[in-house]
Amino acid sequence: MADFFLPKNSKVQKGTAHAAKTGGKTKTFKVYRYDPDSGENPRYDTFEVDTENCGPMVLDALIKMKGEQDASLTFRRSCREGICGSCSMNIDGKNGLACTTAIEDCKSEVTLTPLPHMEVIKDLVPDFTHFYAQYASIKPWLQTVTPEPSGKERLQSPEDRAKLDGLYECILCACCSTSCPSYWWNSDKFLGPAILLQAYRWLADSRDEMAGERLDELEDPFRLYRCHTIMNCANACPKGLNPAKAIAETKKMVAERHL
Repeated sequence: MADFFLPKNSKVQKGTAHAAKTGGKTKTFKVYRYDPDSGENPRYDTFEVDTENCGPMVLDALIKMKGEQDASLTFRRSCREGICGSCSMNIDGKNGLACTTAIEDCKSEVTLTPLPHMEVIKDLVPDFTHFYAQYASIKPWLQTVTPEPSGKERLQSPEDRAKLDGLYECILCACCSTSCPSYWWNSDKFLGPAILLQAYRWLADSRDEMAGERLDELEDPFRLYRCHTIMNCANACPKGLNPAKAIAETKKMVAERHL
């Protein structure tokens, strides 16, 4: 199975090489390139980056490549602090964030590709349209039926608040979902690790009053039960979260209400 969706009748071809402008300690980056407007097949370009005049992270190298060697190189980035998920990509065969992956921890030749098994918009930018639609489908906001306390917030005990640890930190980078074979095969119906972790975040919230309705939506052979606890999701998460555990807790809630 291909690592990402290519245009029909196309193959990844060998591209051009870009040399570092200055001497010093260099690192080789093999970067996936695809421009739908060009009509050409995808290719790999090779970049030489002077790491002595570059920041320590893979994202720093990408910014240097774009700024000094090829302005057409396209990738997402924003906060550079590992909290927005914008720069998620596949780095040497493992999904992660370019802004928190150190260049020195990579191989001698670093291979950068888009997140696996997603349509590619351009270069390292995957299409998140379907992923975000799945996120919207779980209604990721507090839902209540009782009136809000007059002039007050809906309070929560420290113990109940602690139940959200390991859930609210998710940054929707999709590293986990695009590491999941079940999501590769059934992404049209299976919600995937990231969205199911987000779904459990609201099921676990003591202030939310729509658990029954949420479970009704999730109780489906594909939406929830395509998870086979392979644990790729936990291994890939750059925040150290465990979506598989959240999915197991959701399955437990479904089972308990049928007792």
